[in-house]
Amino acid sequence: MGHRGRGRRGVQIPGWRCGASDGSVYVSDPYNNRIQKFTSEGVFVSQWGTSGTGDGQFFYPEGVAVAFDGSVYVSDYLNNRIQKFTPEGVFVSKWGTRGEGGGEFRFPAGVAVASDGSVYVSDYRNHRIQKFTSEGLFVSKWGTDGTGDGEFIFPRGVAVAYDGSVYVADLHNSRIQKFTSEGLFVSKWGTEGTRDGEFDGPTFVAEASDGSVYVTDSGNYRIQKFSPRPYR
Repeated sequence: MGHRGRGRRGVQIPGWRCGASDGSVYVSDPYNNRIQKFTSEGVFVSQWGTSGTGDGQFFYPEGVAVAFDGSVYVSDYLNNRIQKFTPEGVFVSKWGTRGEGGGEFRFPAGVAVASDGSVYVSDYRNHRIQKFTSEGLFVSKWGTDGTGDGEFIFPRGVAVAYDGSVYVADLHNSRIQKFTSEGLFVSKWGTEGTRDGEFDGPTFVAEASDGSVYVTDSGNYRIQKFSPRPYR
């Protein structure tokens, strides 16, 4: 499994967290094979999932994302699929299987939902991003294994900005890449290191309402915040 669940220096990476419009917070709990839901103050609300391959079961759930309609998408990493739920955790649908074709995965990691309902998935070991409709119909894909612009070495976190731009945490290239909603390369920043603006295994990425970009720099045990101006 290589570097599944770990940063470049073996740092254990916890599950994703994602907030809903009502303030609810959803957390993927990978080793317990479940999703947990909390209030914005951290009060436990509910949980769902167990170990397995059936509907609503997980085998190391990684990414979690909430759509504007409240639907919850989970990247079921070792089951090579995406599962969709209601806000209460009721199973709705699923898509994906192991493979390299469009709509197939080799360990889906990050998942993000755009305002138009498009779902973006970082396809970790296929070194690419895949785009789907809200119902899981394959739309497009981009990326390949490499170090050039628009190439990835184990893309992990993915986030959609307010303007529709897509940010990808390019884990083993120690950088963040930015794309249009159609997958056209826009910009990049970061290199391996410990100084400001450098990374050791960037895993999670998110954009705030003011355009600031936050990155989990797992191997350096820190969060970095970037101004929106150089990267928008």
